Amino acid sequence: MDVTLVILIAIGYSRLGYTPSMKFRTLQDNLRKALWQRIDEGDLTGLHLAAQTGFKQAHISNFLNRKRGLSLEGMDKVLSVQHISVLDLLDPSEVNKRASIVAPSADEFDSVVVADGQIAATEPLIMSMHVKEILKFKKTFLRRLREDIEGDRDGWERFVVIKVDAREGMSMYPRMLPGATLLLDRHYNSLAPYRKGEQNMYAVRKDETCTIKYVEVANRHLVLRPHNPAYPVEVMLIEEGTKPGDYIVGRVCHVGIET
Repeated sequence: MDVTLVILIAIGYSRLGYTPSMKFRTLQDNLRKALWQRIDEGDLTGLHLAAQTGFKQAHISNFLNRKRGLSLEGMDKVLSVQHISVLDLLDPSEVNKRASIVAPSADEFDSVVVADGQIAATEPLIMSMHVKEILKFKKTFLRRLREDIEGDRDGWERFVVIKVDAREGMSMYPRMLPGATLLLDRHYNSLAPYRKGEQNMYAVRKDETCTIKYVEVANRHLVLRPHNPAYPVEVMLIEEGTKPGDYIVGRVCHVGIET
């Protein structure tokens, strides 16, 4: 990734109402996040990154721990050796809202990203490096869906699709099947029924990924109930200072089955 492109992006953001320094700091923060993910997964160490870039290990450590930033040239070198695109460091929702880099859809469909359950559960904005594929949904369908937000979710990308594995699929059988694609509305994390007399299916954050269940609250615990009685009921403690909506990733508003 050429340094000039980084500069042009910073300049482009300034024309949209941001200062280049403010946006450049955001790019660096997102780069730190990407590097820490690779370190946590065992694919990278600070020592190895220092060797790749020619920087001192202390320089890399200070950057990773937010004690200092990188110059444009330094950031370009890290992006290059780690094969990361600067576009992966941009917040896609801000790009779409404020710039014409992504042209608005002229047809009757909107694009929704497919991501792993862990990403859907923990990332307010889905970066392009985490997008597995894109699915199309009718705009009229998405616009009809009601929001019901508890807490601070306005900054979250609203819709995301996940695919369920065999266990999750069978736990909600016959409402779901293994391999089903689920459209999640992450702006619906309240326990209010969407339709009178019908239980909502939710994606719930559990062990940093998603489990799909019906949800109830009992004595500071979340009760996660499967539809299939052959599978066990699970109970999660609602930790001090948190609310049920903090654990709910989103309401399942569409189930797709591949045939």
